[in-house]
Amino acid sequence: MFGLTDSARDLIQSYSHGMQQKLALTAALLHMPELFVLDEPMVGLDPKSSHLFKEIMREHVDRGNTVLFSTHILETAERVCDRVGIIHHGKLIACGTMDELRAQAGREGDTLEKVFLELTEEGEDGEV
Repeated sequence: MFGLTDSARDLIQSYSHGMQQKLALTAALLHMPELFVLDEPMVGLDPKSSHLFKEIMREHVDRGNTVLFSTHILETAERVCDRVGIIHHGKLIACGTMDELRAQAGREGDTLEKVFLELTEEGEDGEV
């Protein structure tokens, strides 16, 4: 999937961070579980591998399965996810489609980044 065949005989400890990430993702997805739960799965991936992995996640969902992943890259979440949850100070403060989140934030047509900033803006009393 990620072209690791040429490095198959090398010790894993000699792999770069990106190669280790590719190996971990390959191992996790090898048996094609119905549910993928991933934390920052694209960290360390080169652009080509990141693109491939996003396609794999999309295909997985299109087959009726579920992908739950966390990311701080809001542009990726906006492009890839059908539904987005926003967690602030350990609490889920918003969840829905991009249109639902935009409506909740009063930010029609805005990016997820602007919606996130609006929904997590704290007043002087620390309230969201």
